[in-house]
Amino acid sequence: MRIDWKGQFLHLLSSKAIYWEEEEILFLADLHLGKAAHFRKEGLAVPVQVLNGNMTKLEVLFTALKPKRVLFLGDLFHSELNYAWEHFVRILSIFPDISFELVMGNHDILGKDYYLNAGLILHETILEIGPFLFSHFPIAELPEHLYNFHGHIHPGVQLKGLGKQYMKLPCFHFGAEHCVVPAYGGFTGLAIIVPKKGDRVFVVAGDLVSEVAL
Repeated sequence: MRIDWKGQFLHLLSSKAIYWEEEEILFLADLHLGKAAHFRKEGLAVPVQVLNGNMTKLEVLFTALKPKRVLFLGDLFHSELNYAWEHFVRILSIFPDISFELVMGNHDILGKDYYLNAGLILHETILEIGPFLFSHFPIAELPEHLYNFHGHIHPGVQLKGLGKQYMKLPCFHFGAEHCVVPAYGGFTGLAIIVPKKGDRVFVVAGDLVSEVAL
């Protein structure tokens, strides 16, 4: 879905990422790569499809969009080092023309040399580009001319269907000053949001992104 936001065209993707058309920037949050491998190592029977799914989606996304820059808005890798990191580094190496950048999050606990050796550009807390401010955590006090995109929350909504059926879906939550980007990772869970009047919410359902009124 393509929307006009603050005079810029944004593509809200069903992969739970956003492509900024004018700047050719792809940004996504809360990948938590390696989380499934971490739990599998601890003895939980996590399917192999979960282990490899996020990586495959990344490669497909980079190939299809060919962005100039990719911004990871924190919590790129879930915990301590495991074999998923080598898989991720291999994928980055396939795309030497893309600038890969990480705005650090609370789960980004690997030594900085791992990120730098993978070719990532690091930003400690925030990154300002044009009218947008990118971060992992929401920025409490924003300059008047800037709009904040962030992760951390893993936003979702609960929709009610016929027969008192309920469905929880990830979403993009656009407020007056902040947009909460959905968690890209497929093994992350959801935090149900309560939109304010005037907010816009776009749910991700399979291959579709749709705006909903809540």
